[in-house]
Amino acid sequence: MSELGKALLGIGLFLVLLGALLLLAARIGLPLGRLPGDISYRGKNFSVFAPLGTSILLSLLLSGLFYLISRFRR
Repeated sequence: MSELGKALLGIGLFLVLLGALLLLAARIGLPLGRLPGDISYRGKNFSVFAPLGTSILLSLLLSGLFYLISRFRR
Protein backbone atom coordinates (compact mmCIF):
# COMPACT_ATOMS: atom_id res chain seq x y z
CA MET A 1 0.00 0.00 0.00
CA SER A 2 2.87 2.36 0.65
CA GLU A 3 4.02 2.14 -3.00
CA LEU A 4 0.56 3.16 -4.17
CA GLY A 5 0.60 6.13 -1.81
CA LYS A 6 3.99 7.23 -3.12
CA ALA A 7 2.80 6.89 -6.71
CA LEU A 8 -0.32 8.95 -6.03
CA LEU A 9 1.73 11.67 -4.31
CA GLY A 10 4.13 11.74 -7.26
CA ILE A 11 1.29 12.04 -9.77
CA GLY A 12 -0.34 14.77 -7.69
CA LEU A 13 2.90 16.73 -7.47
CA PHE A 14 3.39 16.38 -11.23
CA LEU A 15 -0.13 17.71 -11.88
CA VAL A 16 0.42 20.68 -9.56
CA LEU A 17 3.67 21.55 -11.34
CA LEU A 18 2.03 21.16 -14.75
CA GLY A 19 -0.84 23.45 -13.69
CA ALA A 20 1.60 26.06 -12.40
CA LEU A 21 3.54 25.95 -15.67
CA LEU A 22 0.35 26.40 -17.70
CA LEU A 23 -0.69 29.38 -15.56
CA LEU A 24 2.77 30.89 -15.98
CA ALA A 25 2.63 30.33 -19.74
CA ALA A 26 -0.72 32.12 -19.91
CA ARG A 27 0.66 35.09 -17.94
CA ILE A 28 3.68 35.60 -20.18
CA GLY A 29 1.55 35.38 -23.31
CA LEU A 30 2.52 31.96 -24.69
CA PRO A 31 -0.16 31.20 -27.28
CA LEU A 32 -1.04 27.67 -26.15
CA GLY A 33 -4.37 26.81 -27.73
CA ARG A 34 -3.84 29.32 -30.54
CA LEU A 35 -0.95 27.70 -32.39
CA PRO A 36 -0.96 26.89 -36.11
CA GLY A 37 -2.68 23.54 -36.49
CA ASP A 38 -5.25 24.19 -33.76
CA ILE A 39 -8.69 23.77 -35.27
CA SER A 40 -11.56 25.95 -34.12
CA TYR A 41 -15.05 26.06 -35.64
CA ARG A 42 -18.07 28.01 -34.46
CA GLY A 43 -21.46 27.17 -35.86
CA LYS A 44 -24.81 28.71 -35.00
CA ASN A 45 -25.57 26.44 -32.06
CA PHE A 46 -22.25 24.78 -31.29
CA SER A 47 -18.51 25.16 -31.40
CA VAL A 48 -15.68 22.66 -31.85
CA PHE A 49 -12.09 23.12 -30.73
CA ALA A 50 -9.30 20.59 -31.46
CA PRO A 51 -5.87 21.76 -30.23
CA LEU A 52 -3.79 19.55 -32.55
CA GLY A 53 -0.77 21.85 -32.81
CA THR A 54 -0.65 22.41 -29.06
CA SER A 55 -0.98 18.66 -28.42
CA ILE A 56 1.92 17.86 -30.75
CA LEU A 57 4.12 20.54 -29.15
CA LEU A 58 3.38 19.34 -25.61
CA SER A 59 3.95 15.73 -26.67
CA LEU A 60 7.38 16.58 -28.07
CA LEU A 61 8.35 18.56 -24.97
CA LEU A 62 7.21 15.87 -22.55
CA SER A 63 8.88 13.11 -24.59
CA GLY A 64 12.16 15.02 -24.47
CA LEU A 65 11.80 15.65 -20.74
CA PHE A 66 11.09 11.98 -19.97
CA TYR A 67 13.99 10.92 -22.20
CA LEU A 68 16.35 13.17 -20.23
CA ILE A 69 15.00 11.92 -16.90
CA SER A 70 15.45 8.28 -17.94
CA ARG A 71 18.94 9.03 -19.26
CA PHE A 72 20.08 10.50 -15.92
CA ARG A 73 18.52 7.72 -13.82
CA ARG A 74 20.82 5.07 -15.34
